[in-house]
Amino acid sequence: MGFSEDAILQWFAQYAYQPGFVYSAIVLLMVASSFGLPAPEEITLLSAGLVCYMGSRPDLFPPPNANLEPVNVYVTASVCLASVFLSDFLVFSLGRYFGDRILKTRFIAKQSQKIEKVSKWTKKHGAWAAGVFRFTPGLRFPGHFSCGMLGLSPIKFTAVDGTAALLSVPTQVMLLAFYGESILKYVRQFKIVILCLGGVILAFYLVKKFRLKGKLQNPPASSR
Repeated sequence: MGFSEDAILQWFAQYAYQPGFVYSAIVLLMVASSFGLPAPEEITLLSAGLVCYMGSRPDLFPPPNANLEPVNVYVTASVCLASVFLSDFLVFSLGRYFGDRILKTRFIAKQSQKIEKVSKWTKKHGAWAAGVFRFTPGLRFPGHFSCGMLGLSPIKFTAVDGTAALLSVPTQVMLLAFYGESILKYVRQFKIVILCLGGVILAFYLVKKFRLKGKLQNPPASSR
């Protein structure tokens, strides 16, 4: 697949009439995301919405076969919501029932410092912390795991995390599914600005990295 705009849209369009595959992929990607693996939840949600939009516009994205059913936006939003919440609750349950043992594993050991910091914040704010973690990529796994380890009530966790997911997850899917044409037009108009901004950020990061590397290789001479 090329990386031109048309190539990317065509790549998404091929799945607009494969609902079974799309729903299964959403579940797998959401579980992977909840465990901190490189499968960003937001990208999955926006991709699902884009596929739904394409399935609703056969005039722009015709199906390969006239008998094929498109991806359904309401089913997709429901699958996304259920996958997100159940994945969060799975991580919460692992922390609640197996926290001490899991902390000793190599995978969790890499996040021990983050979990320690998040745990202090969770002790201070209680159940409300679960809602904050839902809106904070990068802290979802250690946050929900800490909520379970610290003995937060499953009912409170369900109420807070479930409400946060209900407010955010279907909204992202339906926004792109119903207003995909306007959003894509907006992206086309501003993609040059976005690319330039990304270039500036990358340049700043590289300059900062090389400066730090230079300081480490050439430490200042200590004064006598």
